[in-house]
Formats: sequence, structure tokens, C-alpha cells
Amino acid sequence: MRKIFFLFLLSSYVFAQLPEINVPYKRYVLKNGLNVLLHEDHTLPLISVNTWYHVGSGNEKKGLTGFAHLFEHLMFEGSGHVSEGMFDIYLEAAGGDNNGSTSNDRTNYWETVPSNALELALYLDSDRMGYLKDAMTPEKVDGQRSVVMNEKRQSVDNAPYGKAWEYLMANLFPEGHPYHHTTIGSMEDLQAASYQDVLNFCDTYYVPNNASLAIAGDINIEETIKLVEKYYNEIPMGKQVPPVNLVHAELNENKVITLEDKVQLPRLYMAWLSTAQYLPGDCESEILANILAGGKNSRLYKKLVYDLQIAQDISAFQYNMKIGGSFIIIATAKDGISLERIKEEIIKEIDEIKNNPPTKRELERTINQFEAAYLSNLESVGGFGGKADLLNQFYFFTGNPDYFNENIARYRAVSEKDIQTYAVSYLKNNGCVVLSIVPEGKTDLAVKQNSAEVK
Repeated sequence: MRKIFFLFLLSSYVFAQLPEINVPYKRYVLKNGLNVLLHEDHTLPLISVNTWYHVGSGNEKKGLTGFAHLFEHLMFEGSGHVSEGMFDIYLEAAGGDNNGSTSNDRTNYWETVPSNALELALYLDSDRMGYLKDAMTPEKVDGQRSVVMNEKRQSVDNAPYGKAWEYLMANLFPEGHPYHHTTIGSMEDLQAASYQDVLNFCDTYYVPNNASLAIAGDINIEETIKLVEKYYNEIPMGKQVPPVNLVHAELNENKVITLEDKVQLPRLYMAWLSTAQYLPGDCESEILANILAGGKNSRLYKKLVYDLQIAQDISAFQYNMKIGGSFIIIATAKDGISLERIKEEIIKEIDEIKNNPPTKRELERTINQFEAAYLSNLESVGGFGGKADLLNQFYFFTGNPDYFNENIARYRAVSEKDIQTYAVSYLKNNGCVVLSIVPEGKTDLAVKQNSAEVK
């Protein structure tokens, strides 16, 4: 008992004494509109070159989905002065690594290299920004189109529970909304896309005035600016990028969907419309998700998995996006347990939060966990979530690359009452998408209400 009490006091002490985060940076804008964010850190002889193109699946038009993800693949297939396959070979020979990802709102690429290979990374990254089309051919596009389509077959169409995300997004967000379709796109659109469609997408979005370049690590800022100008200044500015189609998303009814699949156990998905990333309510949603189902000490895990033993696993999370978000709970039932029962128990815990705010200890534990993970990411300059990536993330979402302290401050400002208010405001009884994925022939295990179909 004495040990537990001591740990609780230590947790509160760490929460109260966290020092200010110092990530000095310089912002520099090239004549072609490229935003450059520079951070000098000589802790290790490493540098991260991190590029965000401000385009994701949310920028795609109806009938032309999957392009942002397709370009994530094409960007590794060679450019005007870098032959196909040589991008990785050059980087690996220099001791570096790289990766990329696509979301609803942005596409990013990064390289982490020893400090003596900075110029190589800038050469490679600038060449695909400025000269990707010089190496693009209908055959290359068709090849990567086939890769993406096969990825969709493996990860979505033929994977257990793989279609869940398509059903959730299509029913949370109305037709015409940027988030109505998933990042990977539709098979029909990928098949129908012409080579000219792909070129038009490149000309529209893969331009320096629609990108930001963050360079963090063992650099000299003035020398780095000269190198950036050397490799990027000659890339012409593109036309003004069309804005995202802002469609209001509102859900005032429950949509209950049953999907039979080749799975062993039934799985329940519950999703609500939520707030956008870095807007009021964003922190509350992440904290509530952790309190409900963030690990084995969370309320729903203890109740459904340990005490009642009706669930195999359970998780909850806030899916953050730029113009909206969703709060999602996922639970896999044990064999023979109906998802109706799982849903009822989940609703009971949500109602408990609505009636009584979480405890101070629950709140502090969650915020301490966030801070620990956040500070761990700040120990690295590269990769997903490192300082270069965060500079780009903060700039893209808030307009302020130096959002490091504000990011922590907004979590620390959340009170127990704020969590309760969020649950009442967003986890509505009449605004939820309820998806049951059950083994074939076992629809009796699904949530029992009228079904709704993906449009």
C-alpha cells in the first residue's frame, strides 16, 4: 500500500514539474513557395529530411479516388535524374533509411541519414519533387496501380474484418465529403484512371507551393539553406491548389450495419463523429479513449475481458483528421457471445462517464502516459513522430511549427469535468455507426436493429 501511494505521488510530481520544451527552428520560404523548417540538433550525427505534400485522399474527386496513395508508391519508382530502384540503393549505401505514408489530409516522405549525407538526401528528394514526371510512363503507372490494387485485395477485400473501415467512413461522412472514402480508394476508380488523370494530379498537388520541408538534426542552418536553394530553387511554382470540398457532416441517427465475413469471432465497431485534430475537444477525446480502453487497466478492458470474460479484446481511439474526426471503439467478442451484449456493456460505461466524471487519478495517469510517449519521440530527429515530422505536423495543422509546448499544455488544461462534457456532447445515443462483423451464417450474433448499407 505504501509503495502504491509513493508511485501515485511520484506520478503527480512528474506531471507538475515537466520542464519547457525547447525546439528552436527557422522558417524559410523559397521563391517557388516551398516552406522550409530548420532545426539544429548536434546530439547525434544524424539528419532527417522530412517532406509533407499537403494532399491526401480528402483532396480526391469522385471517381478519381486512390491517387494520393498511388503517388506514395510512384515517388519511389525513379525520377528525372535517379533511375528506378536507385533511390533506396543510394540511401542505403550512405547508411540512411527512408519511408512514406498517406493519410486523408497529407502525404509524407522522410529520409534519415548520417550528417555527411545531407546533400544526397536533398538531391534525391528535390529530384522527385521537380522531375518525377520525366521518369513517369504509362507502364510504370500501370505497374504501381497493380501493386496498389493487390494491396487492397490483401489488406481490405480478402482480409478478415478488412472492409470495416470502408463501411465506417462511408456511413459517418456523407457523399461528397472528403472523408467519405478511404485512403486506398476504390478498385473501380483505380482501374478506370487514365495516365493523363495521374499527370493532372501530379501537376496540381505535387508542387513546391503545396509542400513543406523540415530538416532537423546535425546541421548548420545557414549552410543548409544554401543547399536547399541549390536543389529546390529551380523547381517551378505550381498553380494555386484547389481547396478541399468542405461538406458538413452530421449524424442524428444510429446506423446499424451487419456484415458477414470469413472470420472466426464476431467483432463490434462503434463510431461517432468527433472534433478535428488540434481543435477544442481533440485532447478530451484521446484522454477518454484511454480511460475507456487504453490498456489492461482501462474500464472497458477490465470489465469485458477480465470480469465478465465476454470479450477477447477491446480498444478505443480518436481518429484525428484536419477538418473532422471520429471516436471509435472496437471489441472482439468471445466465441458465442452476441455483439448486442457487448454493445450494452459499452454503453453502460459511456453512460457512467456522462453521469460521473472520471477520477483525478485516471486523468493524471493518462496525461502522464501521453507526455512520456511524446517526450520519447522528441529524443529522435527522424522517422514518424520525430522532431522533423512534428515540425511539419504542427505547421500543417496549426500554422505554428513551434507548437511543442502548446501541445502538452492543452492536455494539461483538461479537467475531469471536460471529459464528462465531451462524452455528453459527442458520444450521443442517436448519432452512432454500429457495425457488426460476424462469421458467415451467424447474423444472430449481430447487434439487433435495422441494417444500413454503404452508399
